[in-house]
Amino acid sequence: MTVCTGNICRSPMAEVVLRDRLERAGLADRVVVDSSGISDEEDGNPVDRRAASVLREHGYEVPRHRAHRITPDELGQRDLLLAMTSRHARWLRTQAPDEEAAGRVRMYRSFDPAAPDLDAVADESDLDIEDPWYGDRHDFERTLEQVEAAADAIVEHVRGLLR
Repeated sequence: MTVCTGNICRSPMAEVVLRDRLERAGLADRVVVDSSGISDEEDGNPVDRRAASVLREHGYEVPRHRAHRITPDELGQRDLLLAMTSRHARWLRTQAPDEEAAGRVRMYRSFDPAAPDLDAVADESDLDIEDPWYGDRHDFERTLEQVEAAADAIVEHVRGLLR
């Protein structure tokens, strides 16, 4: 599960990209990818039109989406929770039902081979994917670049979990 604030920009963009990459890797029938937010402020809303536009222009199919806040059950049931920012990661860890679930929270960009190594940064915020909602088209393009940069390594990580 990919997780951001309202579940209308970053996390659905990451969900779409990961589904595409998992399908290409032949793993789509073995992995469920979904997304959520830590807030309910956008509950029921579709993917932000700017995010959808950028995804489509880069060849991705954008399925129907309804934003929702992550539930306690989802927190406990997901094998991997991919946070878009350190704030999201902290929230997920504090809300997790147990330490095992908290340990399944990872920063999305920690899988990007070009991103700073977590051992070399002051804190996880160096791996944040900034919220494009307040910006313009360039910000959505940048978000997609960051999401795509980590996607293949996430697929390989998931492949390892399936063994």
